[in-house]
Amino acid sequence: MICSTLRRVGHMHIYLVRKASGVSKGHHQHTVGSRPAASEFAARGASGNVLELLGKSYPQDNYSNLSRKVLSRVGRNLHNQQHHPLWLIKERVKEHFYQQYVGRFGTPLFSVYDDLSPVVTTWQNFDSLLIPADHPSRKKGDNYYVNGTHMLRAHTSAHQWDLLHAGLDAFLVVGDVYRRDQIDSQHYPVFHQLEGVRLFSKHELFTGIKDGESLQLFEQSSRSAYKQETHTMEATKLVEFDLKQTLTRLVTHLFGDGLDIRWVDCYFPFTHPSFEMEINFHGEWLEVLGCGVMEQQLVNSAGAQDQIGWAFGLGLERLAMILYDIPDIRLFWSEDERFLKQFRVSDINQKVKFQPLSKYPAVINDISFWLPSENYIENDFYDLVRTIGGDLVEKVELIDKFEHPKNPRRKQQEECPPKPTSSRL
Repeated sequence: MICSTLRRVGHMHIYLVRKASGVSKGHHQHTVGSRPAASEFAARGASGNVLELLGKSYPQDNYSNLSRKVLSRVGRNLHNQQHHPLWLIKERVKEHFYQQYVGRFGTPLFSVYDDLSPVVTTWQNFDSLLIPADHPSRKKGDNYYVNGTHMLRAHTSAHQWDLLHAGLDAFLVVGDVYRRDQIDSQHYPVFHQLEGVRLFSKHELFTGIKDGESLQLFEQSSRSAYKQETHTMEATKLVEFDLKQTLTRLVTHLFGDGLDIRWVDCYFPFTHPSFEMEINFHGEWLEVLGCGVMEQQLVNSAGAQDQIGWAFGLGLERLAMILYDIPDIRLFWSEDERFLKQFRVSDINQKVKFQPLSKYPAVINDISFWLPSENYIENDFYDLVRTIGGDLVEKVELIDKFEHPKNPRRKQQEECPPKPTSSRL
């Protein structure tokens, strides 16, 4: 696709973009000669309008920013599409937890929820997880808001509080999540996460520990880098040990024995201490998941005051791209039979190596247009590009900035060089 210059008269900034799209033979190129109206590329909300989504009606307001492209992905549920690579990863994780963790009556300890609606309240997505009101992750430029009170979930953690409040103490949540992000082979506005949570009572945590009867889950002390103010050091270390052992066994099940693993300290608003797991895969350290000891304030507010627990979250696309050697995240949305049939295996643990669909070279295009003098958000432009260009657009990259020395006009240029070995949709 080729876009010519788009001008917006009366504004002072100019923005130059070069984008590469993986176009197979037979695709027609077309030109956009003028700036399309907003209604042509996005479902922008206005007071009085109503959005119908997954069987429910939502009034629109000035927070509404769902693009047509993103709306077309809602309800696809690739993680539940049999023999899809994301389904394979989900099933492998489920199988592992079902086999390794069994309750008193021989039933699986972990329950699985993979069909929860992606439309959540802002309270579920942020406040229930102790994310401050001024936290940058709430920005409209980074999220897809249905309106001021509802949004497409930015993480599966949005369901933690509700499931804990329902009395569950061990569960997995799988679903599509939505974030406004840059355009490249590793990022897409819709991806899929798998969330895990487990709580322990005093009896469950200290059973088998010498003198465990005298140990306590809680105390009133001070917060440190190693524990929360309400947790004892003994309880924290045991929960942390169980968490790391659980995840080590999981990635070993997925990647095989002999895997080099390291833990990196990090920060999440809803866990402390918090960690990221990195694995050494083909000589490169790759981050595969985040986890930590759940904030007790979150657990208490959900009605589980006498328990302590851990939580983790991993990206299914991230794992599938590593395990199956899939080079571009856009491929997960392909309906090309040449892609899908590669993952129709009789055993979900069977090794699969993705075979490229096409070797046509990338097409590099330029686009320039006037920027508004204020309130410009880069992710708004990425949404427009994805809506107009679809999944043919592989990457948008900033390569140059220029500001005229005598007037406030500013120029930026972006490009994406072709990837000779990349696969095309």
